[in-house]
Amino acid sequence: MSLAKCRKELLNFLEGEKFSPCHVVVMPDFFMDRVINLPWTLSEFNAEIANVAKHKGGSIDGIFQMDTKGGNSINTASALSSLGVKVTPIICTSNFGLQLIKYHFKDAPIDFSHIKIRDKASITTALEFEGINEKINVMLRDVGSLAEFNPTDLNSRDFELIQKADYVCLFNWAGTLKYGTALAQVVFNRSKQSGRGKTYYDTADPNPNAEKITYFIENVLKTPNVDILSLNENEAITYANLLEPNLKEKNSQLSSSESAMDAARVLSKYFLARIDLHTSLFSASIKGLHEVVVPSFKIKVLRATGAGDAWNAGNILGDNNNLSNECRLLLANAVSACYLSCATGMHPTKEKVANFIRANM
Repeated sequence: MSLAKCRKELLNFLEGEKFSPCHVVVMPDFFMDRVINLPWTLSEFNAEIANVAKHKGGSIDGIFQMDTKGGNSINTASALSSLGVKVTPIICTSNFGLQLIKYHFKDAPIDFSHIKIRDKASITTALEFEGINEKINVMLRDVGSLAEFNPTDLNSRDFELIQKADYVCLFNWAGTLKYGTALAQVVFNRSKQSGRGKTYYDTADPNPNAEKITYFIENVLKTPNVDILSLNENEAITYANLLEPNLKEKNSQLSSSESAMDAARVLSKYFLARIDLHTSLFSASIKGLHEVVVPSFKIKVLRATGAGDAWNAGNILGDNNNLSNECRLLLANAVSACYLSCATGMHPTKEKVANFIRANM
């Protein structure tokens, strides 16, 4: 399908009134985020810090900072809710974190009764640097009680919700430091055996839990319990290099995007899940020998944090409505681009996504 035809079809979908009903469960992370938007490259930032340090400390003024909601689950929930999708979070946070969630979702019909209250919230400080035609983020994380989150934290009401959901989405495997693999096994097993929906996994960067990745691959990612695996460049390359170590030498001669596409093809050989890859230049969907690639929108990127979460929301909406692979990926790209280029950092509605596509045709 040509890109022009795909955009026309997608506009008809977004501006129509026939949307398949959908209920999505997201698990298990919420982070209290502070995003620090730095007007420098990494090397320039290092020079600024060194200059302050040699004077025994001091301030650097004029740095834009924002406190906001964070975590893959909650950001995806926010993006889905803005698109008109019913979503329920099963996450853990502190009492203060719960109040922040209620504040951020005060205008959304969200069920907060499945949120688990723990002693320590998860906190991230995200440093966003200037890159070549892009923003680069480095996230400094304190995962808090998320590190201990495990299947025993789930009750009968949670499992009933999981079984009835159209999509059961797990995120941030490394953040669930001790029991992430066990959580995925229990939740996805229950969904596949007793539920009726699809399972969706965005593990986020697995490297903070590097010593457990191989076990995780064998006991979760290689199983039939994962329907859709969503990855960025770094995540795809990390998993593929463990499956085929000879890729490392080949990757050294390729661009990041080329390496990611090769990695996604490798994952498709080993995993039963559909591989959905999102990069700064394109997104791709691979299942067996069939693959589709759709270019990203050219925009002025105002932020880096949360791009993948917005992309996941568009991907899920498109998948639930049985859009063609091309249209589904184009929708996911549009939702992400619309979010990344929004001055206020708000997740877009379907109407805003349609306007964005029309303006970028």
